Amino acid sequence: MEDKLLRKLFLGFIHIHILHHAKETPVFGAWMLEELRSHGYSISPGTLYPILHSMEEEGLLEKEARNVDGKIRKYYTITDKGDRVLTEARNKAYELFKEIKN
Repeated sequence: MEDKLLRKLFLGFIHIHILHHAKETPVFGAWMLEELRSHGYSISPGTLYPILHSMEEEGLLEKEARNVDGKIRKYYTITDKGDRVLTEARNKAYELFKEIKN
């Protein structure tokens, strides 16, 4: 039960991480997996790629295919809508942190 609840909460945090990094610079799946792991998230490609695709479908990210060393790599950048969502998420996360930090 606790694992399912934590997983739901962490999936929201992962979405925020993706938006944050996609705002800084275009991101691709393998890099994002490593970045999330560096923050302690245990996430598989089978979880991350559907998240990226759904965020693209929702208009939060834009995808650009680039040829890197003969292979096509898909880079994601934040959209205006994604930027608005990120701003709201940051505000809500900040308010929550202030309330629960003690």
